[in-house]
Amino acid sequence: MTALVATDEADTGPAASIGEAARRSGVSVRMVRHYEALGLLPPVPRSAGGYRQYGPREVHTLRFIRRARALGFSMPEIADLVGLWHDRARASAQVRHIAQAHVDDLARRIADLQAMQRTLAGLVACCQGDARPDCPILDDLAGPAPR
Repeated sequence: MTALVATDEADTGPAASIGEAARRSGVSVRMVRHYEALGLLPPVPRSAGGYRQYGPREVHTLRFIRRARALGFSMPEIADLVGLWHDRARASAQVRHIAQAHVDDLARRIADLQAMQRTLAGLVACCQGDARPDCPILDDLAGPAPR
């Protein structure tokens, strides 16, 4: 992923270790390494001892990624969003397109979950829940696959 790097007031400040960057951004050290491997973070400078040194820009990017993940964006979507975020010449239409596709996917998933909830609620209502072995829930699960 190639992205133009945004510059702003967050570009200054002391370097932080991977553990400190993880703490400041609210993600785990393991995820920082994972995001680096995916190319969501550019390679960071290293100290004379070989330790990674994260600046405020990288911590801000990690927070951006954490927020995008909290909203359920996929890793490829997040990669696109990070690239667009760093590209000051971007068109907001590109960002909107990604977000709208995600909204549409969430709506489909919610509808599927609501259908499952209705089906299970109906089965629970039909089950006596007593000492008898008859159970419409198990009968339904063992029956033919729904069409």
